[in-house]
Amino acid sequence: MKDRIFSVALWLAAMSLPFASAAMAAGNLRQITVTGTGSVATVPDMAMINLGVSNRAKQAADAMAATSETTAKMLQQLAALGIEPADMQTSNLSLNPVWSNRSSSGSGVRPGPGDREILGFVASNSVLVRVRDLHALGQIMAAVTSVGANNFNGLQFSLQDPEPLANLARQKAVADAIAKASLFAMAADVPLGAVQSITEQGGARPMAMEMPVARGAAMPIAAGEVSVAASVVMVFAIGD
Repeated sequence: MKDRIFSVALWLAAMSLPFASAAMAAGNLRQITVTGTGSVATVPDMAMINLGVSNRAKQAADAMAATSETTAKMLQQLAALGIEPADMQTSNLSLNPVWSNRSSSGSGVRPGPGDREILGFVASNSVLVRVRDLHALGQIMAAVTSVGANNFNGLQFSLQDPEPLANLARQKAVADAIAKASLFAMAADVPLGAVQSITEQGGARPMAMEMPVARGAAMPIAAGEVSVAASVVMVFAIGD
């Protein structure tokens, strides 16, 4: 008899599991999920520039020697202007043949692989430079150009230490999420409960903003702001 009662109790417990799960799921749905964003703008205090040297010559060794010599002069100029060795890094070094577009016969017929000939070689060297004194940026650009730098592959303004501004952006993102959740709860006529979770999306990141051009003594340089942005997803319970 006891065994039969125990079997019935076990069957009833098993039957109640789906209802318990459904109740838990319904409880989980009593939530408000919002995304909050925040940003803080400031004046940049560092620039990243990619400077390069390219030379073409008949022989590969001559092209590489000319590029190496000019690169050495460029690095010397950068050091003389206060750029630390740790802030200069070779980002690309290449040596490529220059092929003819026509066969040596001059017939004008599109050449096959065996008809093309090497006319020379191009050696290139690119250096990524961190400039921590933006007032010297125009002077630096003019100086490296004067010694033979002939490739410029981009300028990006940034911050040497973005973390303090990133934390401010995170605080703004959380405040924005709380304001949205409060608005939604009021619109739905339900009480806003406690925070269930906070998830940062992608991490706070600096973003370039539109920059007007300011002319310095040596070269026109863009001056403006960078913005550090943050985004969070917050989940709130709906109160009783």
